[in-house]
Amino acid sequence: MSTGTALAVDPHVVTCTLAPRYEAVRTARDFARTTLHRWGLGDLFDDVALVASELVTNALRHAVGARPEHLAGTPIADLSAFPLQAGPQHAPDARLPIRISLVHRSPQVVCAVSDPSSTGPVAREADFVAESGRGLHLVDSFSRSWGWHPLAGAGKVVWALFEAEEQPAAVQESGGRHRRSA
Repeated sequence: MSTGTALAVDPHVVTCTLAPRYEAVRTARDFARTTLHRWGLGDLFDDVALVASELVTNALRHAVGARPEHLAGTPIADLSAFPLQAGPQHAPDARLPIRISLVHRSPQVVCAVSDPSSTGPVAREADFVAESGRGLHLVDSFSRSWGWHPLAGAGKVVWALFEAEEQPAAVQESGGRHRRSA
């Protein structure tokens, strides 16, 4: 499965299909950078990239579904050559179809990540010693709001909303620092 970007007819709604590999997180960040700069919203990149990274990582970790027992401890990157097991949350013989979409409707930007799992995200109590488990807390902290919706048939989309103000070209090129509003 290759990674490719599909530009919709509306230039303010763009989607990128991601391969089922950890490199998909970097691809999502690159996609966000390119898209936000094209829209004149480069100042949003840090927040959107962090949230996109968390949402794509969650999709990779939790939407892979049932793994053969002998691969249960194998990292996702090593599973990319294996088709998913058929199950209630996945289409038979499906590969992991994860998509990131960015939608700009001034004055807001939505970052949405869809995956084949119908199970919604659950924020766990933050354990600051653990190596994982804080992703949704970061999403909540760096976006104005977030949520998820089931998709028709199977799958879900997890979204995060950001406030955006278009910057004049001179400000974008000066590399001004990003400021978060309360």
